[in-house]
Amino acid sequence: MAVLDAADAVPLIIPAIGREFRLEELLERLDGLLLTGSPSNVEPHRYGGDASRPGTWHDPDRDDVTLPLIPRAVAAGVPVLGICRGFQEINVAFGGTLWQHLHEVPGNLDHRDDPEQALDQQYGPAHEVVFEPDGLLRRLAGSERLQVNSLHGQGVRELGKDLAIEARAPDGVVEAFRVRTARNFAVAVQWHPEWRVGTNSFSRALFAEFGAACRSQR
Repeated sequence: MAVLDAADAVPLIIPAIGREFRLEELLERLDGLLLTGSPSNVEPHRYGGDASRPGTWHDPDRDDVTLPLIPRAVAAGVPVLGICRGFQEINVAFGGTLWQHLHEVPGNLDHRDDPEQALDQQYGPAHEVVFEPDGLLRRLAGSERLQVNSLHGQGVRELGKDLAIEARAPDGVVEAFRVRTARNFAVAVQWHPEWRVGTNSFSRALFAEFGAACRSQR
């Protein structure tokens, strides 16, 4: 609904059918690419990480589609917005790595949600992020700080090539970045701006910027 209501665009689902896609033909039909969140994680062998612990959810077919699609979309000038898993996918697609258990890294906050809570609590404000002074998100927010939700156990370890930090959490964890070399909108956030988008001025501004870029690309 955030795409429909705040970006003023029509969302179409790209099925995760692995390597069956002809990516260049797909890109010719896209006005924009939104990479959503998911309970699954990027497979660690995609970025040279250690094997996942038992019980970790993965979606190799999605990885097979998104990881090669992302840099091609950026290079073609297709607007890209990454959210949560999508944020991590973009980092991996550009050569970055991930912490698989952020809360176990000394000095880090616990960025996970409590699944026993009601959804309004899970997706409620959890911590603030601080925007980079000259970043796109700082301009959209109209302030240097923003309260965001937090529902992720993994996060950026090494930032991918050509990515520029847009925001950090209080513990220094990267919470947003843009693709520095992109010809069009290419931004990712670790939190979930789609939640209650109608009541959050920053989230509306973010989706509106993405939607405007999609219409320009079309």
